[in-house]
Amino acid sequence: MAFENYKPSLDDPNAWVPYRYYPSVPAAAVFIALYSIVTIAHIAIIVTRRTWSFTPFIIGGLFELVGYIGRVISAGDIWALGPYIVQSILLLVAPALFAASIYIILGQIMVFVDGAQFSLVPRRWLTKVFVAGDVVSFLLQMAGGGIQAAGTLDFLNLGEKIIIAGLFAQIVFFGFFIVVAITFQVRFTRHQGALSLRLAKWKKHMHALYVGSLLIMVRSIFRVVEYLMGNNGFLLRHEYLLYIFDATLMFLVMVLFLWVHPSELKSSPPSEESSYTLVIGANDTLKHKGSSQHPSHRV
Repeated sequence: MAFENYKPSLDDPNAWVPYRYYPSVPAAAVFIALYSIVTIAHIAIIVTRRTWSFTPFIIGGLFELVGYIGRVISAGDIWALGPYIVQSILLLVAPALFAASIYIILGQIMVFVDGAQFSLVPRRWLTKVFVAGDVVSFLLQMAGGGIQAAGTLDFLNLGEKIIIAGLFAQIVFFGFFIVVAITFQVRFTRHQGALSLRLAKWKKHMHALYVGSLLIMVRSIFRVVEYLMGNNGFLLRHEYLLYIFDATLMFLVMVLFLWVHPSELKSSPPSEESSYTLVIGANDTLKHKGSSQHPSHRV
């Protein structure tokens, strides 16, 4: 059945419709402005600090921006499939790009503290494994949206099912990643013989990684529940929930990594420069490593 002449009531529980409401232009405009600001800020930092590995994060920000532009266009014609599918796909897959950047950050932290041996997944495979999972999730969600573009009700429903599979894949891989990150921190903290004052900031980046991961996980669970409840589900019938559990959470992820930017992890490994090290021993002394010009100080 072709979709172009199919325009049932938005309240019909047995019908598939792109929106169960008329998208709010002011709400979308607010987030267009917010995502424009943070994305430009991230681009500026990447260019000036040459942190090119964070490029997927920028692409995710651009996807969010264009996605909300698509919602503004949809407000003019809720039955036009083009703008609906563009905003649907881009807002769905943008967090996968944020997640890919977070995977890279964990690898950078391991190199920064010279602690790759404490990783549950070998360092050389860490980014590859999780980015591969991210790609699978990304492609499934893109494929689901592409199938929906065929414009028939059968394909629209099939596309939703494939999108759900992609969202589940994202949650599984991301959940395993969080386990790997926590395991790394516990092992590294337990086995490190000294606490380098120069490396104290690694924990700040781990905390940012956890907060960002939590925000993305909450958003992904929201999206899975949204699709599982169906086209007439409570979540899809109330637009404000999208802005609370998707738009706002992903904006906070972008702000978080402006505040704690991974460019700080580009400095030399600990073995290549001197550092103050607190050594807890029988004599309880604070020693300075890497220089003979500063005497030890009794605690």
